[in-house]
Amino acid sequence: MELSRDWVGVRAAVWLTFLAAVLSVATGIATINPGIVARGPLAAYVPRVVATTAGFTGTLTGFLLLASALTLRRGYRVGWYSTLVLLPLTAAQGLLQASELSFPLVVVSLTAALLVLANGRRFDRDLEFTTTQLASLIAIVGAQVYGTMGAYALREQFLGIDSLTDAFYFTIVTGSTVGYGDITPRTEVARVFGISVLLVSVSSFAVALGVLLTPAIEARLTKALGQMTESQLDLLDNHVLVLGYGDLTEPILEELGDDVPFLVLTPDKERARQLTDRDIDVLTVDPSDEESLRRAHVEDARAAVAATNDDAQDALAILTARQLNPGLRIVAAATQRENVNKLKRAGADTVISPASIGGHLLVQSALGGNRSEDIADRLMGDRSSDAGD
Repeated sequence: MELSRDWVGVRAAVWLTFLAAVLSVATGIATINPGIVARGPLAAYVPRVVATTAGFTGTLTGFLLLASALTLRRGYRVGWYSTLVLLPLTAAQGLLQASELSFPLVVVSLTAALLVLANGRRFDRDLEFTTTQLASLIAIVGAQVYGTMGAYALREQFLGIDSLTDAFYFTIVTGSTVGYGDITPRTEVARVFGISVLLVSVSSFAVALGVLLTPAIEARLTKALGQMTESQLDLLDNHVLVLGYGDLTEPILEELGDDVPFLVLTPDKERARQLTDRDIDVLTVDPSDEESLRRAHVEDARAAVAATNDDAQDALAILTARQLNPGLRIVAAATQRENVNKLKRAGADTVISPASIGGHLLVQSALGGNRSEDIADRLMGDRSSDAGD
């Protein structure tokens, strides 16, 4: 049976990458500690020191893969490249770990790599740093270089610094304010230098933290205003577009549930805010606007539903969606029965008339009839309208 787009799409690629990252960290930690898990069938061919080393490096790779998955989730091309490098690496480390827990890691990593590769065209955003971000990055790197080179140059005035690795370790420990006490200054100059490293490192990390948190805060404010970030929109695939908000929208959303990804497009800011509070994806735009539908990835949608209380607005939204995606399945509800044909001419595949269906069901119930087939036909559309076209 052919796999659906849900299982081979960009969402599956991103979430499998996250799963591979978590498994890499978990299996790496388990392999580092002997005796936690039994060794697998490859244990006879992999020396214990190699398995332990693979566990240590696998843990580090898992954290790198987690960061890569975050950039992948935002649709960045650099995240696509790094993920394609890291996923085979985690699979190889899983084999070298030779534990019973490492085999799911190998399977998930290789499967995720195939999905990421297959959806490469969707990850096309360029990673561009702002001036502030570049400055914070330079500040962090500069602080580490300053501390490492300075501590190495003054190594004779420190107890415990004999190499560049010791100097770098001292810089990291000092900047993180951990201060294990295994490296101590022996002169006034060394103490003053240690103070400067502490101030420079802490300041650079504080600036970088602010730069990183600002986009997250902006994204939260954007969501609170009934909007979605561009990175969230870029991940839309095989989804249903709900064009506008009307009396039938709530039953539509309940029917879609959590099984089908969907996006509501409505110009009503208050309604958009209420939907956002319920964790429903919504875009505060005119659903008949061409640019808005492009932002909602109408070309990648599986279907569109137009069921507001304004047939004229629905017709305009249907016409625009049909022009942008001729193969899109569009379903509409006509508030006025005489508008059924108009909505079909605008481009709707199926048009229902809630008023006609409601009247028919009421009469059948009153007369005690049981014409289920006729009711089903009316639920799929007004056949009499088709005959009159």
